[in-house]
Amino acid sequence: MVGDRIKQARKAAGLSLRTLADRAGVSAMAISKHESGKSVPSSRVLLALANALGVRTDYFFRPAKFELQEVKYRKHAGLPAKALRQIGGDLVEQIERFIELEQLLPNGPVQAFKLPENLRASVSTLDEVEDVATELRNAWNLGVDPISMLTDLLEERGVEIFQSRAIPGDFDGMAATVDHIPVIVVSSKAPGDRQRFTMAHELGHLVLAGRLADGIDDEAASNRFAGAFLAPASEVRKELGEHRTWLEPRELAALKKAYGLSMQAWMHRAKDLGILPEARYVEMRKFFNAHGWNKTEPGEPYPPERPHLFEQLVFRALAQDLISESKAAELLRLSLSEFQEKRNMQGAQAAAH
Repeated sequence: MVGDRIKQARKAAGLSLRTLADRAGVSAMAISKHESGKSVPSSRVLLALANALGVRTDYFFRPAKFELQEVKYRKHAGLPAKALRQIGGDLVEQIERFIELEQLLPNGPVQAFKLPENLRASVSTLDEVEDVATELRNAWNLGVDPISMLTDLLEERGVEIFQSRAIPGDFDGMAATVDHIPVIVVSSKAPGDRQRFTMAHELGHLVLAGRLADGIDDEAASNRFAGAFLAPASEVRKELGEHRTWLEPRELAALKKAYGLSMQAWMHRAKDLGILPEARYVEMRKFFNAHGWNKTEPGEPYPPERPHLFEQLVFRALAQDLISESKAAELLRLSLSEFQEKRNMQGAQAAAH
């Protein structure tokens, strides 16, 4: 068990055996034997490994109960296998802490994810994906207004959202299930509009699973769902009108700010709904590419979202004397002094002054 935990922590940190050996002052051969279970590390070695890996020594004795299932990455073709292993290891470590905390709290504070029963059973065209997004919004009583915090909405509905420090800035995220719990991971380095589209896209996979007719690409369907869920067709037509030959960049920037949907996604929505003809859409894409806006859109970036549920539950457990300050700091991956500053809201007080 200890060896598996050492290996998992090393993967989560993105370290090779040699790099960890250099940092811990332990031979790579010895670490390899510890990971394979051929030898048991001494308390001195465990302390050195814990310091090098940024974990507490009791981490190595925590049972490894969870495995990622149905893992799906977005736009990962250029990432080496090492980076993918690091992302997966970091996610498992976060999930373990979340579930450990949840088991300490009474009354099951996190509801199980469950789709509404009245969603249509089959989808035969991409246009019908729009209807599914509308049905889900109606079932969740969202109306047609912009969703201010998609992260909070999904966490309330039982989808666990994580931001991995292991995900590089040009990588959108991933989705998986752990013990039948849907999990979505987004990059903490990505702008908010990319985070939101990734979350809505992965929600689309969950909602559309088993509903798509043969021949419908599930990635295209999930992209269509994401756009329709974040910007319903009725509101897109109100904002843009029924027919357009061009969309002004400043107009798109204002809509991005209002809905948390990128300028390019708005162009795509207009094409999907027949508002912007295909040829004019292609012209606009070329215009964006010529200005470099296909990579970095003009104007202020949409602010990133951050999951709040886990931190909220840590402080709830602390307030109910279910965990100590030391345990709370461990769960939040902070030193005790950093946690105490956070608990005393010293940063918030400084900002106020």
